[in-house]
Amino acid sequence: MSDSVIVIDDEAGIRSAVEQWLSLSGFNVQLFSRAEDCLAELPAHFAGVILSDVRMPGMGGLGLLEQVQARDPELPVILLTGHGDVPMAVQAMRDGAYDFLEKPFSPESLLSSLHRALEKRRLVLENRRLHAQADARERLQATVLGVSAAVAQLRAQVLELAQLPVNVVIRGETGSGKELVARCLHDLGPRADKPFVALNCAAIPEQLFEAELFGHESGAFTGAQGKRIGKLEYADGGTLFLDEIESLPLAQQAKLLRVLQEQKLERLGSNHSIQVDLRLIAATKPDLLEEARSGRFREDLAYRLTVAELRLPPLRDRREDIPMLFEHFARTTAQRLGRSAPIISGAQLGQLLSHDWPGNVRELANAAERHALGLASPSREPVVQGLSLAAQQEAFEAQCLRAALARHQGDIKAVLEELQLPRRTLNEKMQRHGLQRELFRG
Repeated sequence: MSDSVIVIDDEAGIRSAVEQWLSLSGFNVQLFSRAEDCLAELPAHFAGVILSDVRMPGMGGLGLLEQVQARDPELPVILLTGHGDVPMAVQAMRDGAYDFLEKPFSPESLLSSLHRALEKRRLVLENRRLHAQADARERLQATVLGVSAAVAQLRAQVLELAQLPVNVVIRGETGSGKELVARCLHDLGPRADKPFVALNCAAIPEQLFEAELFGHESGAFTGAQGKRIGKLEYADGGTLFLDEIESLPLAQQAKLLRVLQEQKLERLGSNHSIQVDLRLIAATKPDLLEEARSGRFREDLAYRLTVAELRLPPLRDRREDIPMLFEHFARTTAQRLGRSAPIISGAQLGQLLSHDWPGNVRELANAAERHALGLASPSREPVVQGLSLAAQQEAFEAQCLRAALARHQGDIKAVLEELQLPRRTLNEKMQRHGLQRELFRG
């Protein structure tokens, strides 16, 4: 892809000459005669350089520089100056301009300045991208909890898919966290500042589906008082999350498919098409393609939706995550109530690990809340089944570390003394079990 340069000059001859020089050198050039027009079309993360004359009717180059600095202080602006403007241009560089060229300037000096500015811009944007990735990874680890390989793989898939403009199907059992993952896909992607609209397809009566999805005009049907914006339109620019999409009536599936294909919709009672730009994330328990083969779901919509698919493992298949999740939910409940979370015993841990958790993370969260409230009364006889000895030892070790960290409120020195461990060994074990001392302070 060619390097991009925006050229702003009120003189058509200069614009034409600069465009010719730069195009022959392989640059992608965009021309403006007014600074105001450039600012109106300037992308939020422009990956190139702005080249602007200083003196122009309306907003001049210095005014443009001030506006650009307010938006992105690290976006390079090179100013083109007349002989008498040099002292002013030097001051502009102190105020943030990247460089200035005195007219008449040679193509060589222009190209040299542009190449240096573009290299700086590339480094700035790459640094921002890496910081954004690290921030997204940290946020995701604090949201989608777990130390199992399955959860690590899920987090990696979410990070990748969050940036891609594709529809996603999330498959998983009830309570496995499908809406949480959908929210992460939205929050970590480019639509994060736009609406995230969730709708459970199984909770809407069939006769109300169309109005709920598409909205309606006043008087479109009996009881339609006033205009109503539907979920599809409300999600414009953002993400629409359709939970239990296998429950969507076939008639509405056809209309949804048309919206996805044409990016347009019509409210009930209206002949006016409304343009919509949205990302669709659907959640389902069964395989949509299997549902299509059985005649319960439209095959064309199934293929349209399953551009990418995420599968959430049930909790019974990632038992090593149970202690961390239980402790997190119990601590969160206790903090909300202003009390200390009860320490979980070895017997209680064994009972947690032996349970199959048909309600998955939702059921575990409920059990943890009851534990924090002192309502749980687990058996004293743990029976751990379906877990290897090594996995049981890992889970018990993690719980011992959690208990010690909780007792000492994250004081690492006190934990080292109690457990009689070298500092390096404790650090390695805490990292392996996903434990952070900050979570236990206070």
